[in-house]
Amino acid sequence: MAIKRVESGIPGLDEILHGGIPYRNVVLLSGGPGTGKSIFGQQFLYYGLKNGESGVLVALEEHPVQIRINMSQFGWDVRSFEEAGKFAIVDAFTGGIGEAARREKYVVRSVDDVPSFIDVIREAIRDISAERVVIDSVTTLYITKPSVARAVVMTLKRVLAGLGTTSLLISQISVGERGFGGPGVEHAADGIIRLDLDEIDGELKRSLICWKMRGTSHSMRRHPFEITNKGIVIYPSRMVKIRRGIYEISEG
Repeated sequence: MAIKRVESGIPGLDEILHGGIPYRNVVLLSGGPGTGKSIFGQQFLYYGLKNGESGVLVALEEHPVQIRINMSQFGWDVRSFEEAGKFAIVDAFTGGIGEAARREKYVVRSVDDVPSFIDVIREAIRDISAERVVIDSVTTLYITKPSVARAVVMTLKRVLAGLGTTSLLISQISVGERGFGGPGVEHAADGIIRLDLDEIDGELKRSLICWKMRGTSHSMRRHPFEITNKGIVIYPSRMVKIRRGIYEISEG
């Protein structure tokens, strides 16, 4: 029986995943600073909105007002979708402090209170019947307590998959780090997509690789991508090789 898949809306990604993200998968989107993780997540949500799929963005590291501004710069104006009850931002950044924050509908008072945090997410998902969720970034929930990383991701996975959403959990790593952003989180997630930014001969090069994706085969190669004025574009027909400081792109 063919599995149900979700179109990502990110050019090139569905080809790498041999048809799209399996429905209800919780995918860890891992990468260092400047790799395009937030753009990736916002693009995934906006594509869903344009195609009739409601979405929730959980903001842990940036003010919701700034997120709306950032998205509009790519042509992703979410205000009409918010007004129509198709899109919601869960404000887990401000703690409800500030005049702008008081206008937000879904506010997490303390991210240290994980059960309360999850209750607010659950409320937002149910209110708008969300099909896509992005948490940016999940690392904030356990950065001071790395030993609980896997437990936090597993709890989120049960809730997000149980509510029928297909989700991206954005995970931060340090420059040069080759992990995924927390001990054990790679085992808890259904999929791992890693974005990299490597300095080669004084120039920064972007690439992406899918480490795992439950429910589907996928490309085992590293692929180049760009951030354009319309969002991320991946080149699935090209392969990146990085060895001893040499960066090579080949076709096929």
